[in-house]
Amino acid sequence: MNSAIMAFLHHLAAFTLVGVLIYEHTAFRKDLTLAEARRLQRMDALYGISAAILLIVGLLRVFYFEKGASFYAQNWFFWTKMIGFALAGLLSVYPTIRFVSWNKSFAKDQAPEISDQDFSRIKMILRLELLGIVIIILSAAMMARGVGMMT
Repeated sequence: MNSAIMAFLHHLAAFTLVGVLIYEHTAFRKDLTLAEARRLQRMDALYGISAAILLIVGLLRVFYFEKGASFYAQNWFFWTKMIGFALAGLLSVYPTIRFVSWNKSFAKDQAPEISDQDFSRIKMILRLELLGIVIIILSAAMMARGVGMMT
């Protein structure tokens, strides 16, 4: 039962993260209204929260609720998944910093001004994060079936 609950929490966090990332990619544009910018900032916070829950629950599953760390450590798809997660997390730092910087505009009750360069950079990063998610999902499916075992 505990294993099923942990799997549920892991999947709930993962689907939340993916949904939020798709929302960010779709909603982000140069001419955001104040309300849209605030919503995007809140969604980015939800992205971070869901990523943290995903990581914590995932590690708990590896060490306590599933096949054990030694099983996963021997699978290169597990490591591909972990590297993909780390890279997506690192990529998300720049958009988050930019979204938080909008607080200055929010304090003046104004929508943020987004330069062409910032818009292009953030949009590309969001696309790369989505690509990372695809790699993570593929790796998870392979790993769950024992593909990629090193021994």
